[in-house]
Amino acid sequence: MSEKSDGVSGTDEVLAGVGPRLRALRKEREVTLAGLSEATGISVSTLSRLESGLRKPSLELLLPIARAHQVPLDELIGEPPVGDPRVRSKPIVRHGRTYWPLTRQPGGLQAFKVRVEPEGQQVPDPRTHEGYEWLYVLSGKLRVVLGEHDVVLTAGEAAEFDTRVPHWFGAAGEAPAEFLSLFGPQGERMHVRAKPARP
Repeated sequence: MSEKSDGVSGTDEVLAGVGPRLRALRKEREVTLAGLSEATGISVSTLSRLESGLRKPSLELLLPIARAHQVPLDELIGEPPVGDPRVRSKPIVRHGRTYWPLTRQPGGLQAFKVRVEPEGQQVPDPRTHEGYEWLYVLSGKLRVVLGEHDVVLTAGEAAEFDTRVPHWFGAAGEAPAEFLSLFGPQGERMHVRAKPARP
């Protein structure tokens, strides 16, 4: 068999795997064909044919799908290469807090290590945002004000809550507090001040 025919065969094999991969990714994200059609501008019938292998994939079709799912294009075409798994992030300092991003992919679940300094954190300023949050205290004492609750968590303790409830974190005592934080799908949005509903 010639090198040319081998190349065609290899290409066909790669393209044949795109459809099942598209379907699996869409199911994993719990997105309907109609929802993906609305997000990409590609008709439901074309998306269905792509997933079933009846339509040959092209960049014109795959690029908007990759954008909609917020994944690299090569993840749709084939298995991504295994690289260095270590996450090297630069700390973000904001309002007496230092955040270390622990996830690299945009969107979806986001993880951070957070260090809260005791200075300037004594007056609670509850805020809200869409999503859900889980946190685990690594060291120090973390004061958590959540709605009507005002509690102090110590190393090894965890908390989870709906972030639409006004909440605030601060270091309790003279030492900094460090904790791990996981945000739900919309948790990466910026905080907004919680205001009482208008009558």
